Amino acid sequence: MSSSADFSAIASYLADESTVFLDLDVGPQKEKILNYLIAKAVGTGRATDSDGIVAAALKREEKAPTGLPGGIAIPHCRHEDWSMPTLMFARLTSATEFITPDGPADLLFFIGVPASNSDVHVDILAALAKALRDKGFRAALRGAESDEEAARIISEHITKAPRRKAKKPPAKTNIVAITACPTGIAHTYLAAEALTGAAESMADVTLTVETQGSAGTQEAPAEAIDRADVLVIAADIGVTGLKRFSDKPQVKVPIRKAVNEPTAVIEQAKAVAEQSRVRAYDRKAPQPKDDHDKEAASQTGNAGADPTSERVRATTKVGARKSSLSGDKAFGHWVRDAIMTGVSYMVPFVAASGLLIALGFLVGGHQVGLVADAVTRDLRLPEVIGLDAPIAVPTENLGTVLVDRSGLWLYLGSAFFAIGNHGMQVIVAVMSAYIAFGMAGRAGIAPGFIGGAIAVTVGAGFLGGLVTGILAGLVVALLLRMKVPDWLRPLMPVVVIPMLGAMAVGLTMYLLLGMPLAWLMTALQQWLQSLDTTAAFLFGGLLGAMMCVDMGGMINKAAYLFAVANIASEDPASWKIMAAVMAAGMVPPLATSLAVVLRPRLFSSAERQNGKAGWVLGAAFISEGVIPFAAADPLRVIPSIVIGGAVTGGTSMALGAATRVPHGGIFVLFAIDNPVAWLAAIVLGSIVAAILVVAAKSLCPRQVSTDNQNLEADISADA
Repeated sequence: MSSSADFSAIASYLADESTVFLDLDVGPQKEKILNYLIAKAVGTGRATDSDGIVAAALKREEKAPTGLPGGIAIPHCRHEDWSMPTLMFARLTSATEFITPDGPADLLFFIGVPASNSDVHVDILAALAKALRDKGFRAALRGAESDEEAARIISEHITKAPRRKAKKPPAKTNIVAITACPTGIAHTYLAAEALTGAAESMADVTLTVETQGSAGTQEAPAEAIDRADVLVIAADIGVTGLKRFSDKPQVKVPIRKAVNEPTAVIEQAKAVAEQSRVRAYDRKAPQPKDDHDKEAASQTGNAGADPTSERVRATTKVGARKSSLSGDKAFGHWVRDAIMTGVSYMVPFVAASGLLIALGFLVGGHQVGLVADAVTRDLRLPEVIGLDAPIAVPTENLGTVLVDRSGLWLYLGSAFFAIGNHGMQVIVAVMSAYIAFGMAGRAGIAPGFIGGAIAVTVGAGFLGGLVTGILAGLVVALLLRMKVPDWLRPLMPVVVIPMLGAMAVGLTMYLLLGMPLAWLMTALQQWLQSLDTTAAFLFGGLLGAMMCVDMGGMINKAAYLFAVANIASEDPASWKIMAAVMAAGMVPPLATSLAVVLRPRLFSSAERQNGKAGWVLGAAFISEGVIPFAAADPLRVIPSIVIGGAVTGGTSMALGAATRVPHGGIFVLFAIDNPVAWLAAIVLGSIVAAILVVAAKSLCPRQVSTDNQNLEADISADA
């Protein structure tokens, strides 16, 4: 970092009349504006060539746009073609591609320094940050009447701006992060990328991320775990393998916080790691010898302790798992996370089973559901392979069914349908088992699974599965806390606890809860069957809005869970819910991508790149593709996509689209009943949402910030 005297000398020639351009209008493109400015710098001897500098500046803009609150843009770069440190200023008269949180920039500062002057580069950014916090500085530039006046204003404020003091490099913090979300598809990997990107911009942090997603667990290396100062758990479900992090301090955050605020999460982890170092030092210090010393220690020794931080405790118990019964977590959060764990384990069963059933219909014809059991049970492939369509298949309950398929296709279709149907029959039990697992560990799986199977038997459906999973988790968590003789302890997790847990859950269902829950499920199915077009539109609209309001958060997951649970029903009316939910979940990224195409100048270059990826993400039913847009402008984007999602969900439900496949978007179109109506609903909602996004950004631009309290931090982050 240069000294104050050195910087004062630099500031004296940093900007002059030759670097100031008032009321500039050379077109909206960034490249044209930068070419114009740097060509002027070459003409005055401040730079030797413009092409390399323009390319470097545009590359920096692609990495992270430099628009700041207050209608200010500060493109900057270091390059060997700069002859001296230079600060160029342009007051723009029309909208350009330099976008700020308040709309197109009208004040543009371009900072250029030779490649070897990195300290000067940071000094100029810091000085400009200080100056821009002064409302009078910005107002004076907007009111300047000549280049000379603007150059004088800039020089005066840059020279007098307080300089940052050089700081001692902070200690390195080694962080291991675990990311996991209920479906294990999008948020798990988005969070990993966001945390990695934030850590790469911090010189004092090393980060290793372990993803526990649908593609399996990508475990952190043992050496990274050994040297870790802190563990970050970014998850909405229970994570596995915590015994590896025995006695490491931990920070637990929702998965969406890691996606939206990765820098804040890492800063929190750094603080917890530092507090852990302080506590470790305190433990090594001499212990107080008398009451006076103890009192002093109680007042100072724990000053750095963070009461919200936890430690991963070492354990030797089989299947041991934290629970709210030990006071570590609020009961509601404990149950919520367990339900999300159950959903995450259930989704692969539902996806595989639903696709196999759809494939069975595709191969074996629309009547395959009526004959699949009879074909797979009573016939063998060699017996039917040579038969031509139509084929008469005798069944137990429906008599003889005539199927318009040849023998090979009928047998394969029946086999696919039967395999998928067997999978569907266990999804409630699987959900129940892993809800119990989320609450009590491995010992809860057997009671939860048995309870879920009972729920299906008595007709309680997914409501019964939720209840039995929670009940099994509670019972097993209580049993795990029992003190037992040493000789009995090895038998507890594998014999005693599963038996007692299953007994408690089973008796509760048969004697108390089974009939009421079955009545509720029957009432729900009858209500769904009775919906007319208007009611179906309103109900689908509600589910569609829920899918879009928090983009993978708890409201989104609640709607998705409700839809997935209804797939298990034999009632086709229930399958419409899944089609409406999946269609609505595709709208947010598709709508923002369409909005970028309609009005690209309203979006930053990074958002335009995200818009290109949004087409694929939306088509694949990955709602999280909209997060960069919603995080940057929530008040305009979120209401727009919620309305679009409601239109899509309502239209899909009213037109009767249905599916038993929980994921895949347009890539499982063959598994959609009434696919034309389903696609029409998606297109309609996406267009509505895109138009609303464009209108909101055009007609309701952000209010210019008056205090700019975070301006210096924003600029420093760009350095």
